[in-house]
Amino acid sequence: MADHSLPYEVNCSILFTELPLLERPAAAHAAGFDAVEFWWPFATATPSGTEVDAFVGAVTDAGVRLVGLNFAAGDMPAGDRGLVSWPGRETEFRASVDVACSIGERLGVRGFNALYGLRLDTASPEQQDAVADANLAYAAAAAERVDAVVLLEPVSGAARYPLLTAEDVVAVIERVEQQSGARNLRLLCDLYHLAVNGDDLERAIATHAPRVGHVQIADAPGRHEPGTGQLAIGRYLSQLEAAGYSGGVSLEYNPSTTTEAGLCWLPPERRHARDGVVRTPGGSR
Repeated sequence: MADHSLPYEVNCSILFTELPLLERPAAAHAAGFDAVEFWWPFATATPSGTEVDAFVGAVTDAGVRLVGLNFAAGDMPAGDRGLVSWPGRETEFRASVDVACSIGERLGVRGFNALYGLRLDTASPEQQDAVADANLAYAAAAAERVDAVVLLEPVSGAARYPLLTAEDVVAVIERVEQQSGARNLRLLCDLYHLAVNGDDLERAIATHAPRVGHVQIADAPGRHEPGTGQLAIGRYLSQLEAAGYSGGVSLEYNPSTTTEAGLCWLPPERRHARDGVVRTPGGSR
């Protein structure tokens, strides 16, 4: 991979899945990582205090930092891809925002990922976007109170997910900024999703690098570890760094074999992070 100095982190919702969820932070630490992220780690948007404490304890006891956490996104295994734009589920989404930000306050989380959600037959795109605008403004205000950003990402493999390119995401961010005054919404630059969706990665980075708050990687095709596909991941990471991005790079791929075997591409000395998600435009902290 091309040379860059961006720190790597590991997504424990897609890696180390050989283990129960609460054992994965310790496994990540044993593999040399000191920063992790998770998708929504609970079965519902309103986990009990005991469940939250167990999750926080697993991260703390492992000696790693939680740098990223998703808000509740519905039933992901069944095909849901977020609640942000889902009319009638505002209370559920906002409850998860409150839980996530309470975890963020305890653990120093600096980035929360808000999956936009699929287009529905029961509401018009305009109605859904209005719900999304209000929900994102709520999430941004809650995250600001714990010195964090809200991340919005393009997604591939879901036919009715409307945000496919960096331009799509930035358009939503700008719309919410204009309406609410929020200043802590950021683009989650997932190189895999952007590539699979046919976005021009070089152009997207050159145009939108000041908006990037976090980066995730997987090779394409296949969504496995770097080196298993044809995506020039190192080149794009170098371009991001040259453009001013200084946050983390999360490994968010399906290991082609086991997690440990799939980490052979990354030398142990490169598995240490710094401060995680970028909080302000332009790559500054």
